[in-house]
Amino acid sequence: MLVPDAIVDPRRCRWLGFAGSVAVAVGGLTAGALPVRDAAGPYGGRLGLAGAYFGLVLLIAAWWWLGRAVRGPAPPGERFLLVTLGIWAMPLVLGPPLFSRDVYSYLVQGTMAAAHMDVYAHGADRLGGPLAAEVPPIWQHTPTPYGPVFLVVARAAVPLGIVGMRLVALFGVALMIAFLLVLAERCGTDRSAALWLGALNPLLLLHLVAGAHNDAVMLGLLGAGLVAASGRWPVSAAVLVTLAALVKVPAALGLFVVASIWSNRLHGRARLVRTGLATLAVAVATTVAATAATGTGYGWIGALGTPVSAHNWSLTGTLGRLTGAVPAWRFLGVAAIAVVLLLVWRRRHGLGPVYALGLGLAAVALLGPAIRPWYVLWALFPIAAAAPRGRVRRWAAVGSGVLALAVLPDGFTPDVRQLVLAVSGGGLAALALLTWRAVARPQAVDAPGTLP
Repeated sequence: MLVPDAIVDPRRCRWLGFAGSVAVAVGGLTAGALPVRDAAGPYGGRLGLAGAYFGLVLLIAAWWWLGRAVRGPAPPGERFLLVTLGIWAMPLVLGPPLFSRDVYSYLVQGTMAAAHMDVYAHGADRLGGPLAAEVPPIWQHTPTPYGPVFLVVARAAVPLGIVGMRLVALFGVALMIAFLLVLAERCGTDRSAALWLGALNPLLLLHLVAGAHNDAVMLGLLGAGLVAASGRWPVSAAVLVTLAALVKVPAALGLFVVASIWSNRLHGRARLVRTGLATLAVAVATTVAATAATGTGYGWIGALGTPVSAHNWSLTGTLGRLTGAVPAWRFLGVAAIAVVLLLVWRRRHGLGPVYALGLGLAAVALLGPAIRPWYVLWALFPIAAAAPRGRVRRWAAVGSGVLALAVLPDGFTPDVRQLVLAVSGGGLAALALLTWRAVARPQAVDAPGTLP
């Protein structure tokens, strides 16, 4: 396939993505996850939704073409990519919450924790007031599924409100990027390719930067733990990974990576058993210490079973609704996850422990009882750092682009009118991109057959 040179010029990609990011942020001013009292009227919201999707398609296209430049004969350097990430993120940092209302739930949970209310037994309705009213009705009576470490973070961010939660998310993103580069180097992956897939990814920009999701903190701590494990600090690694799991529990899979890397440095037939038990002991001790320090008690263990929405569009949930057997399909999903984890564990030496973790987290995100686009970032982070060039990276890139379009800026389930507006805005952007491509300088370069 031939791609015009002007299209894959990294500088043009940078500013095309910036234009898209600005359009998303401006559209979000009327169509985003705004406080109920600030919600726009119908016409402002319609224009904002179309504008946000116009920008979203521009941003995805810019990221995609930048990936081709990274894989091309004169790839941009790490500094260029990091500056580009900052330019793309800046409008989203300054804009309202987008693509989810979870940030309001975080603030409610932090406020309740500060008031010594049990967030593992009660939902936002127990707090009441204008802040709790921002939480969608479906989650008003739902206890928090997050661990005690995140509650401490949320409690500290409450005085600054949404700004505080966004600063927390940005700190987590900064940790992710720093440790992504170290992991990529240690895993033998091109650092620029890792940055493109794992940091400039639209899912990260939309859901960790604009949406301020706590997954950023989880992944930042998980990345720190993986770097510590690969750097011969297994105890510190187990502590950091456990802290990540005390934000969101899927990070606990990283403990298997810690034990595996640790065992490779020992001798003896039972070395994996020894390191497994040692890792478990450190994890238990860290959990006890963190729970005692936060003063939340152990209610978070029971809250891990917090029910998911009956209308969640997970694979197993969808199949369950179509067949009228939701519990059976969810059980099959859990069984499938267990099978994938077992297969990945048995092949960890050939795959590499970090890449194996990425595949395992992909199974958890895609086959679990609930899925959100930002859940895919659990897997994208280690895959970007360690996956070899080829099919998995290609599918990760394609999936990222598709899922970036899956949620409306206000975070609610769309109706027909909103879908028409979103498609109209995205279609207009696609038409603009096709026109730009047609009038671009006819010089061409061979586009690589694989993505970075």
